[in-house]
Amino acid sequence: MNQTLELIKNRKSVRIYTEQPISAEDKRIILDAAIQAPSAGNMTMFTILDITDPEMKAKLAESCDHQAFIANAPMVLVFCADVKRWMDVFKKYVGEVRNPAEGDLLLAQQDTLIAAQNAAVAAEALGIGTCYIGDIIENFEYHRELLNLPNYVVPTGMLCFGYPTQQQIDRPKPPRFTIESIVHENGYDQEKNDMAEMLKERHNFTEEALADWVQRFCKRKWNSDFSREMSRSSAEIIKYWTKDKE
Repeated sequence: MNQTLELIKNRKSVRIYTEQPISAEDKRIILDAAIQAPSAGNMTMFTILDITDPEMKAKLAESCDHQAFIANAPMVLVFCADVKRWMDVFKKYVGEVRNPAEGDLLLAQQDTLIAAQNAAVAAEALGIGTCYIGDIIENFEYHRELLNLPNYVVPTGMLCFGYPTQQQIDRPKPPRFTIESIVHENGYDQEKNDMAEMLKERHNFTEEALADWVQRFCKRKWNSDFSREMSRSSAEIIKYWTKDKE
């Protein structure tokens, strides 16, 4: 298999790291890979925050759903959707400029997450493990203050980096759905999209085992306090981003 495709196929989330630091050279390679990502109109509507302060890592570990491993990660990057730079230059050189709206937020977030995935793949190529932290969009008001975020800059994703322990290397990657389950041709096929059957196939569940798993998963993820907070913060992010909308 092509080496790049093999990296993508084998990549899994890593939450336990050795004490080996990430070199300045490798950090720069990862950051450059992120910046090389495609972006809408080549606008690069994101900013990357390199979190090197141990105290700030500890605060993020607590605010991002109490995940202690964040504080121990050798490298932590926060990816922020950012149109402030463009608004500043537009206002300087253009007579009339509309304020950012919802579409600009969604487009900037696309840019941001594409860049983050480039960083994750580059790290994998270097033998460095990664873990996405979606919880960075929780507690928006706190994170805005902690990270000193100005108008039109909002946290969108976070990645922890570190060399995996042997246990993490040996741990099997969780199974994914099949291409046939996820890919629909020329439109959404509602009959094909049977999640119960997809889960049975992926995990080899019986009906009883599936029912038990779904109940526990829903409680842990969908109906959880952190999921509700994520939705509350997302609503606040949209209001904050568009507060000056014409």
